[in-house]
Amino acid sequence: QVQLVESGGGLVQPGGSLRLSCAASGNIFSIYAMGWYRQSPGKQRELVAVITRGGSTNYAESVKGRFTISRDNAGNTVNLQMNSLKPEDTAVYYCNVVATIPVGDYWGQGTQVTVSS
Repeated sequence: QVQLVESGGGLVQPGGSLRLSCAASGNIFSIYAMGWYRQSPGKQRELVAVITRGGSTNYAESVKGRFTISRDNAGNTVNLQMNSLKPEDTAVYYCNVVATIPVGDYWGQGTQVTVSS
């Protein structure tokens, strides 16, 4: 069984910053990629940022230059530093892990990010 524990969501004013973290544990021995997705009411879940085992990153156009994704040295924790937040960043953010041992696609429970004055 694999557990993903997310932390760091909350309420912030426009222009502010938040840092999300997601720690993977359990029966997971090799992770290919870790990432963050978000979903706001009435919209489909969308990719925010992803980082692979080799360190390659990919970002949604809407967050480039403002968000930074990183992984710890052990490779089981992924962080998302979000700066210059905008009201349109308001959503539930979900951690995603793509594993190779065992093969699987895992999701966190989601953490709410609200950007509002």
